[in-house]
Amino acid sequence: MKRIYINQVKDYIGKQVKITGFVQTIRDQKNIKFFLIRDISGIIQVVVTKDKEETFKNSSGLNLESVVEITGLAKEEKQAPEGFEIAGESISILSLSDPELPIPVIEKGQQEETDQSIRLDWRWIDLRKEKNTLVFKVWTLMEQAFREYWIKNNYIEIHSPKLIATASESGAEVFEVKYFERKAYLAQSPQFYKQMAMAAGFEKVFEVGPVFRAEPSFTSRHATEFTGYDTEISYIKSHYDVMKEEEKTIQYVLQKAKDKYGDEILKTYGREVIVPTLPFPKISMKETKEILSSMGVRVDKDGDISPEEEKKICEYIKKTQNHEFVFVTEYPVSVRAFYHMRDENDPKLTKSFDLLWNGIEITTGAQREHRYDILVSQAKEKGMGLEQLQFYLNFFKYGCPPHGGYGMGPNRMIMKLLGIENVRDAMFVYRGVNRLTP
Repeated sequence: MKRIYINQVKDYIGKQVKITGFVQTIRDQKNIKFFLIRDISGIIQVVVTKDKEETFKNSSGLNLESVVEITGLAKEEKQAPEGFEIAGESISILSLSDPELPIPVIEKGQQEETDQSIRLDWRWIDLRKEKNTLVFKVWTLMEQAFREYWIKNNYIEIHSPKLIATASESGAEVFEVKYFERKAYLAQSPQFYKQMAMAAGFEKVFEVGPVFRAEPSFTSRHATEFTGYDTEISYIKSHYDVMKEEEKTIQYVLQKAKDKYGDEILKTYGREVIVPTLPFPKISMKETKEILSSMGVRVDKDGDISPEEEKKICEYIKKTQNHEFVFVTEYPVSVRAFYHMRDENDPKLTKSFDLLWNGIEITTGAQREHRYDILVSQAKEKGMGLEQLQFYLNFFKYGCPPHGGYGMGPNRMIMKLLGIENVRDAMFVYRGVNRLTP
């Protein structure tokens, strides 16, 4: 008999079925036993009665989270979860769990969830929880939707190297590794290689890949290794073209997420997926600071915004424009990378932006400087070593279209999509300053 998924049992009422999965709960009433069995598709009740002697006996040795194979009759039962159950006729133990679980999969009653640091030690067990599994079902759909949009719109996928000879971008926040008889670094961004693709004439590219940041940060939004979504497009007039393209992409992705998982997200996380209208609100850094000041919010740096300011400006936009997203534009030269194009009307500003969603930055983007002489000048101004940068600067010596792009953190996207408070719960396995296991 072929195994079926639990969510298919309803299509086999009155027939013999075979399921496999984890034993989630056990209720023993002497002459009858009730089990909740869980697979990736759902949960179903299995009933074993004493007249099935061999099966009844075999089931006595089961522990929570053991893996079993069960055959039996599919039935309708109003009292059972989802209205269906299986009358168990045979149970095979595929893997017997130790009776003492290090962390619970199901918290009972008012029991508080286990401390996050302990849950991360036993991440594979923590991931068995329905709400945690949903994170990666949604992420799978989200990534598929991003790819669909990019491919439909003639983007080319690239895979840039993660071992590089020089510290990328600013020279800081990189991991140094031994590379045969010399040093190498783990890439903190595919930025230089996206621009290489523009110089190669690819016009539109995207990359989904690992990013490494040697930031000694312990916040709820940072990790030392994470997945990045990056794009770059040619023949733009300004950074507003990049923003226009990104907002269309996000709208497409969130519509797909709402269509497939909107109800489940609302049920599990209490979060309604709102598909944003176009265009997204856009305010300059100067305007942002003025708004925050008028709200009585303590303003930190003049040219950048703190996590608290991000939260407050998003609350303001939600209240005044009923929108969850806002682009903050025109960051000053002092806080942006040397390759960001300067504003021709105010050379102290860059043609750059951050995209905030419900209180957190999810994207940084800009129009890039594609003119060789100006790029060299800006690198010198920032104190960059031209010799180490020469491989990158060469991309612009032989013709390169005007271009720009953005880098996005899908972990933060998932946080906001589901209403998760900590990025560590939005990652398959978290890497941080003090965590290299499991």
